[in-house]
Amino acid sequence: MNVPKIYMILTGIIFLFTNCNDVLDRPSLTTSEDDAYWTSEDRVRLYANAFYTNFFVGYGLKYETTYAPNANYTFNDDAVRLSTQTQFGRTVPTSKGSTSLDMMWQSEFTGPTWNFAWIRKANVMLDRVSARMKDILTEEQYNHWMGIGRFFRGMEYARLVNVFGDVPYYDTEVLNTDKDALYKDRTPRNEVMDAVYDDFDFAMKNVRLDDGDAQYVNRYVVAAFVSRWALFEASWQKYYYKNDERAKKFFEQAITAADLVMSSGKYDIVTDFRSLFGSTKSTKDCILYRTYDADKGVTHSIASTCNMNDPTDVGPNLDLIKAFICTDGKDWQTSAVANAADFTLSNLIKTRDARFEASFYNKPTPRAKSCYLYVTKFIPRSALEYIEKGGSPAPEFQGEKNVTGYPVIRYAEVLLNWIEAKAELATLGGPAVIQTDIDESINKIRNRPIAEEAKALGVVKTADMKLDALPDDPGRDVTVSPLLWEIRRERRMEFAFEFSRIVDLRRWKKLEYMDTDRNQDLLVGTWVNFKDEVPEELKSENSRKIRVMGKDGSLTVYDGTNAAAMKGFFYPEQNKGRLPFLNVPNVNPYLSPIGINQIEDYKSRGYTLTQTEGWPASLN
Repeated sequence: MNVPKIYMILTGIIFLFTNCNDVLDRPSLTTSEDDAYWTSEDRVRLYANAFYTNFFVGYGLKYETTYAPNANYTFNDDAVRLSTQTQFGRTVPTSKGSTSLDMMWQSEFTGPTWNFAWIRKANVMLDRVSARMKDILTEEQYNHWMGIGRFFRGMEYARLVNVFGDVPYYDTEVLNTDKDALYKDRTPRNEVMDAVYDDFDFAMKNVRLDDGDAQYVNRYVVAAFVSRWALFEASWQKYYYKNDERAKKFFEQAITAADLVMSSGKYDIVTDFRSLFGSTKSTKDCILYRTYDADKGVTHSIASTCNMNDPTDVGPNLDLIKAFICTDGKDWQTSAVANAADFTLSNLIKTRDARFEASFYNKPTPRAKSCYLYVTKFIPRSALEYIEKGGSPAPEFQGEKNVTGYPVIRYAEVLLNWIEAKAELATLGGPAVIQTDIDESINKIRNRPIAEEAKALGVVKTADMKLDALPDDPGRDVTVSPLLWEIRRERRMEFAFEFSRIVDLRRWKKLEYMDTDRNQDLLVGTWVNFKDEVPEELKSENSRKIRVMGKDGSLTVYDGTNAAAMKGFFYPEQNKGRLPFLNVPNVNPYLSPIGINQIEDYKSRGYTLTQTEGWPASLN
């Protein structure tokens, strides 16, 4: 599904009925404009279209990269920064929140701040359609638009709950005069998510299968996102809240949603991995796709972050590199592939899953300053031909001039959501996963086409996963079953530098994977033989500035005379670990605190706003 027109229409639009400054100044919609607005289905559609730029960001717009891949999704155990690593929050903020419809987020949580503007917008839509349009819309139109409104409301509440846990729940428009509702305390998470479950269920039954134009949300788009958010909530319930019954409920919804998409016959895995992110047209791999158009001023800057011309301080760490499966389907320590333990990039490209070559440049480079491995996942292969020819990237791959499209949600994710939910449900008494399930999901993804350029470098497809021959990975977390470990590995390879990893760690209750004191590989980059691969860096001004780590953990620093010894995993001295964040009093790294100003403001008005679980109600 393409979504070009909506984004172009909305690029310069001021959203209807918005006016917001302070967190508690909820704007009123009781205006003559509002009274005259709700007169046709086209008007409802225009109102609903405003949600697209909030939920379906793609590569963002110009230099605005909130929720865009690569630029922001680096706070996890996949990336290393040339400095002290980004810290988990350790104090309650003075203030946190907004009522603006502007895009705002918390990068640590890859989710929204304390803001209910989009909830209010959805509730206004639902109220107006319900109260004013029953005689204007047909029954089918009415149910469709109620489904669209409930889908967007459910999406925003799912995002808020994922960040904060308990949040105030509203299913109607709240007027400024209704202070008790306006300042009510947080609603328990389970109550909120039960309402989200119902919203999603209604949307999957009532949103149109086909809305007549590929740019609009249909039932399959709804179901794809439900498979994501239901899986997330189920995992939170199982691992963080230890509530198996609620986990079952949401695992089952995730499976139902994914089944709806999979049984449609509309989607498939037919495109090589790199082309998914560097093309300008959608394919059957994409359930929702954002396109760009330079002639209309709709461009982005994410491809420029992959153009090999601009240096970057953040890139893949050794822990991620080691996570990529070998072509025989085994981890690198147990693989029978020749030279599986050889970490030179040219060998990794030939011995690892094809997604490795498709995600990173094929030679070590000092432009990836923290790791020497440069992310090129989000730029076409052709855009990097200038490197061999000389010169600079083409103008369309510099600055904010990029026009490549982005698969906002793709079929591969639905397949991985489905198989994970089925495997998790099996641990709670559901049907066991069988080989056919693996073939229809993980093996289908592994069988995607390989680009000719990748084949020329020796890239081959990864062997099928076999339930009766799962890897016996020595690096496996012993609290995770071999099957779930491999499913999680597939997600890590598939979604590197996209939206998923930090959310996955939180929902699995595995933030310890980001503890740099436990795992030095989080701070280390790729293997580099400086004398053979980047001899130009062995110069006098780099004396004492280049450091590598051997496979035995020993460190070697370049001193101007030891060029032959400079081979190992690149490990600059600037790459420092993060402070402790687990088991710290008054710190809960899994959920975001709210601001003290918000708590005190409620109190000054005679109301109570409870602080997030695990955080103090005052500055700490």
